[in-house]
Amino acid sequence: MKIVKTILCVVFGLMFINAGLDKFLNYMPKPPLEGDQLKLAEAMMLIKWLMPLVGFIEILGGLLFLFPKTRALGAIVILPVMVGIIIHNAIYMPSGLAIAGVMLLINIWIIIDSKEKYKPMVS
Repeated sequence: MKIVKTILCVVFGLMFINAGLDKFLNYMPKPPLEGDQLKLAEAMMLIKWLMPLVGFIEILGGLLFLFPKTRALGAIVILPVMVGIIIHNAIYMPSGLAIAGVMLLINIWIIIDSKEKYKPMVS
């Protein structure tokens, strides 16, 4: 089970590092946007610091997720982005919910698995 966890966490981390790097380097093709999704993308681009911040958080969270010692912190850092991905997919791209759902489950699994590490923050 430990090897499965390690593999899933490495894949999870690398996916977020890739997504974050794409925010800065724009190397992955983007699907054409229309309607409300286009309006949302245009609004987000008006806030010049938003996508670089999201990209930075994705890279940081992904890097933290790679290593067992920092994985608990990475799971918390990446959780707000993961929730945003789920909400976006639920509203605009339901076809992406399967992958996003699996990613959220991995994130939640690591948070639950690391619950002892969070106790000092909330006690």
